[in-house]
Amino acid sequence: MSDQSAFSLSQKSEGLAALEILPADEKILQEQAARLAELADRESEQHKRKLWYRHNDLEETRPLIFCDPENGWNEIIHSEDLQCQGELARDWEMRLRKEVFWAADMGDDKVAEPIFDINYSYQETGWGMKERKIGGEDGGSYSWDPPLKDYQQDFARLEFPEIRVDYKRTERIKGIAEEILGEFLEVRIKGSFWWTLGMTWTAINLRGLERFMLDTYENPDYLHRLMKFLRDGHLAKLDYLEENGLLSLNNDGTYVGSGGFGYTRELPRDDFAGKVRTLDMWGFAESQETTCVSPEMFAEFVFQYQLPILERFALNCYGCCEPLDNRWKYIKKVPNLRRVSVSPWADIVEMAEYLADNYIFSYKPMPTDLAVPKINEEKIRENIREVLHQTEGCHLEIIMKDNHTIGNNPDNVKKWCRIAREEIDKFF
Repeated sequence: MSDQSAFSLSQKSEGLAALEILPADEKILQEQAARLAELADRESEQHKRKLWYRHNDLEETRPLIFCDPENGWNEIIHSEDLQCQGELARDWEMRLRKEVFWAADMGDDKVAEPIFDINYSYQETGWGMKERKIGGEDGGSYSWDPPLKDYQQDFARLEFPEIRVDYKRTERIKGIAEEILGEFLEVRIKGSFWWTLGMTWTAINLRGLERFMLDTYENPDYLHRLMKFLRDGHLAKLDYLEENGLLSLNNDGTYVGSGGFGYTRELPRDDFAGKVRTLDMWGFAESQETTCVSPEMFAEFVFQYQLPILERFALNCYGCCEPLDNRWKYIKKVPNLRRVSVSPWADIVEMAEYLADNYIFSYKPMPTDLAVPKINEEKIRENIREVLHQTEGCHLEIIMKDNHTIGNNPDNVKKWCRIAREEIDKFF
């Protein structure tokens, strides 16, 4: 799963008074921005960028690697490591320190870009009802009380979400960033309004996982009605974002799908005139929550409703943690499919046969390899070596993600990248 849909401070539509940055904080942010700009100027970044372009355009390259510590970032950059005092400044300092660590220490193929993106400040109203979350404090486990308990009584309460953009706050944040960081980095507004367009997480938040599964047998007509409603709501959201000029190109160093970056010469479309449309972008869907549903039920209750959404995009990514080998006969129907997630639970050999050199083979190693104080280097090395042999002839990327902990040892991610690179260098 990804937490990219969560609001950051700069996305929340709050009072403008909270946006002040202290002079001492400005100096700290400028030091980090200058360091990132210095790293981004290296020739090695140009080389990595070219590799991603070739890789995403299905040209022959060595396998590319990317490591995202995700929740493990808190074990690399601790709260007490941050020097800024203000809330917004600390948020920006954390972002900059992550980029500097990626560029200077990680050792993967993520490109250091001299860019600082500001998302629109906005609020989204939701679907007319919301689950009640139980637990989850400090990142722990939680359950939830789903609100759509009775289809007959509650369905009429559903409504399409509305996006309300605070343009004044957005411009204020951009202006502050330009004033403080603009000497070193390009500051730009870059809209980001979703991670996935897969819908099943939304459906299960509304209905509950157990009830969703039982509905495939007990309430199939209502479940179809729910998925149709969610499909139409997502399409309406895309229409609104497109009509109001809120979409941004993701054909650059933008993280796309469940791993990898968007660099491609195929986007935007040839008739692009400056206003971004969905057909100028990468799209993405997945359905991790329905892993235990048969391929036929997945096709009936999920996939048919995802297709009209994915049809709007020029290139598509599909999948995350769910194994896709038993669903491939349906997944291959995704229009303009380019990047396919191959999770640790998928049949690697079978997926290599399916994808061949026609798609990007986005392999996700088991994150538990990093979740210990001292990693088993030989085990990691053997796994990567085996995957390299199994995927020979594929357009392979190795994406280490979904890390909830890295064993409180920042060296784990650096060692994993070093091992992956060594094995790739031996093989290629």
